[in-house]
Formats: sequence, structure tokens, C-alpha cells
Amino acid sequence: MSSLPLVLNGARCSFVVVGGGDVATRKVKTLVRSGASVRVISPQVSEYIQALADAKSITLELKTAGDEVYQASDYVVLATDSTEANQTQADLARKAGARVCRTDEPEDNDFSFPAVIDRSPLKIAVSTSGSTPALTRYVRERIEAFIPDDYSRLALWMETLRNRLRAEGSSKERGQFWRRWMRSQAPEQILARHPDLAEAITEKLLNGEDEVRGEVFLVGAGPGDPDLLTFRALRLIQMADVVFYDRLVSPRIMDLIPTDAEKIYVGKARSDHAVPQGDINQRLVVEAQQGKRVLRLKGGDPFIFGRGGEEIEELAEAGVPFQVVPGITAASGCSAYSGIPLTHRDHAQSVRFVTGHMKNGTCDLPWNELIHPSQTLVIYMGLVGLPEICKQLIAHGMPSDTPIALVEKGTLPDQKVHTGTLNTMPDYVKGREIQAPTLTIVGSVVNLHSKLGWR
Repeated sequence: MSSLPLVLNGARCSFVVVGGGDVATRKVKTLVRSGASVRVISPQVSEYIQALADAKSITLELKTAGDEVYQASDYVVLATDSTEANQTQADLARKAGARVCRTDEPEDNDFSFPAVIDRSPLKIAVSTSGSTPALTRYVRERIEAFIPDDYSRLALWMETLRNRLRAEGSSKERGQFWRRWMRSQAPEQILARHPDLAEAITEKLLNGEDEVRGEVFLVGAGPGDPDLLTFRALRLIQMADVVFYDRLVSPRIMDLIPTDAEKIYVGKARSDHAVPQGDINQRLVVEAQQGKRVLRLKGGDPFIFGRGGEEIEELAEAGVPFQVVPGITAASGCSAYSGIPLTHRDHAQSVRFVTGHMKNGTCDLPWNELIHPSQTLVIYMGLVGLPEICKQLIAHGMPSDTPIALVEKGTLPDQKVHTGTLNTMPDYVKGREIQAPTLTIVGSVVNLHSKLGWR
């Protein structure tokens, strides 16, 4: 079936809906929201349609459709339960020159209703011409997830700017200005709810100044599974001109980066830093000052053992604009995917995150503070120092039979969960090649893995 998508001005359209059930009600809702003139014909109608009629928002004729008189300008929606009645009314409407939508026979339609993602004045329509409504709904739901409500504010802002330019008779309304504007930081500042900054950028562009100031996106990529990215993270990933990424960013997430973006590996492993942290900080500044959209992509959350604070300190000192997008930290992702709740009323009322690899290269933790009977202990980057960690926890009073879990490659397809106790785990790891990234969870909540593990 061939189709031609069009956008109608609802306020200038007249619709006749024949039927008063659930399908008719859905169509009436859509039409009323568009501002269309709506006339409903049916002996019985839903409470919603009746309420609209009582409020004089629509015209209602409580009768069975018979020899109806249609106008050539009408759009007729046939939504009764009777195929015969729908066919009769379709013949009458087409004889009068009206256009017909039959909800029971999509292949007999002159027009159909798309699924709409409403970010007014921005509207996105998805249609299969009525042939596969389930697919239409599926695609609409996916698009809605990636187009947040903030796009309504962006569309309204741009509409106001366009009207202003037209009123001023400005030639800046031409395509060249809008291309420069869309490539500037202005749209992103509006989405980030900084209209004053967007206004300042716009004024520079209107005055002929080049907006070359870049921006840095500090984005948490989560523990590995790309389904755990936030919508904002995905949007900024797809906008990047240059990307600085760590070793813990999974290949599947790297595949989401635009193919024309420059990718620079700055990953760190124990005693092996591809690029020193100070150099990373400086390169972020330099790239942004060249007017680029710089993506700093980090595994997990950039503010939880991710050194994100150090990086944006330098950006702030250099006056470089930046955004920080949190990611699902390894503790949350690994615990959820392994069926080990970090807190549980019967096991732990608090949780503590520590890193097993200190800045000075040691594993010198405040051991006495980590011993608590109702606390879950989560240790990042503790695989290499695991024997010492177990030894010190026992030496400072934690029972040797305390459960411990190592979540290897958490949330990824090849995730593995290794369980034991503080006493047995050091010997367990000696005979196995457990690979990073691995998160350590200590506490009685580990016992729930055998019952709650789902992946």
C-alpha cells in the first residue's frame, strides 16, 4: 500500500466520527486535541465522548447512522462494530466527495491516523497506513524514549526566534544562519535549561560573530550493557566531534559513537596509564577551545571513583562549558544483574563503597570503619589486592565466614559471579583467571544470589 504523509491544520478540518466505542473514543481524543471540528454519530457513546458533548466541545447525534449527508470537505472516520454499516457509510461519504478512514478495513482508507509523538509544536508521526498497528506503537514508544519533553521547549524557543527574525525583516532567517545556529551550543543550552546562555550565543551569531566555543560532555557509560545508558547520555554520545574514552567502556557502547568522530583512547589499568591524568585534563580544554563537542566517556559513573571531579575542575578554571551526565555505577549494575541486593531489611541497612586501589598504589583502607554487622561493603578495583583485603578484614574483626562475591564483567553477556567467604576466596582466585572489571561485594546479602540470581 502506497501512502503520502501529510500534516493537516486541525482547526481547519471537519471530521465526522461514526461510532461511540473504544476505537471511536481514541480517534475523538486525537481530533479534539488537534482543535478539529468533530461531529459524532452513534446511538451509544463512551463517557468521555458524552462529556465532550456536554461541554459543547463536539457535536453529538445519538442515533444509528442512516442516509447521512456528508460534505466534500469532511473527513469521515468509520468506527462501528458492523462491517456492513461501515461499508454503507463509506459509499455515502465517497459519493459526496468526502475522504474516508475505516478502522475495520485499513486497505480501504483514504487517510489513516498515525501514532504521534507530541512535543508541540514539534510533532513526529509514525504510520504503517493501518496495516500493522502493533509495529506503529512499538516504533512510537522507541522514539518517545529518545525525544524527551524538553524538545517542546526547544521547538517553542526556535519558533519565537523565527517570528522575531521575520518581524525584523532580517536576512538572518536564511538557511546559513540556521545551520550555524543548530551547530552552536544554543540548542543544547536550551535543552539543559540555560536559556540565558542560549540567548547570548544567538545574539553573537546574529551579529555575525562565529560561535567557536566548544563544550565538554562528561558522560557515565554505565557498567557495560548499552541498555543501561541514560537517554541524555545516548543523545550526547551521538553529538560528539571527538571522544576520549576509558578501557571500561564496552565495545557495544563505542559502536554508538558517530563514525566521523575522532576517538582517542585514554584508558587506565593498574600501573599502566595510556595518558597521564593531567594530560587528559589539558587535552579536554584544548579540544573544546577549538570549538569542538568533546565527549569524555567513562565507565560507570564519572563521580564515583571515576576522577570526573578532577577533570571538570580544570575545565571550570579554563572557563570551558561542560555538562555531567551520571551513569549507573558498577555497584548498582553488578548487584542488580547478579541478584545481590546492596541493602535488604534482613541483612544490611547501609552500604559502603571503597576503592581497593589507592592513589599511592597501596590498599591501605580504614579497616576498622569497614567492619559492621548490618552493612554491605562494595570494593571497586580490588581484584589484585583481594588476598590482602580478606586478610585485613578478618584481622580487624569481620567473621571469616562472611560471604563474599566477585562479579566478573558485570552486566555484560559473559558475566560470571564467584561466591565464597573471606576465608576461602583467596585460595579460590589462585586457581582461576578472573578478569577485570570485577567488583567485590562483602556481606550477608551475598547469600541471596543463589535465590535471586536471574542472569
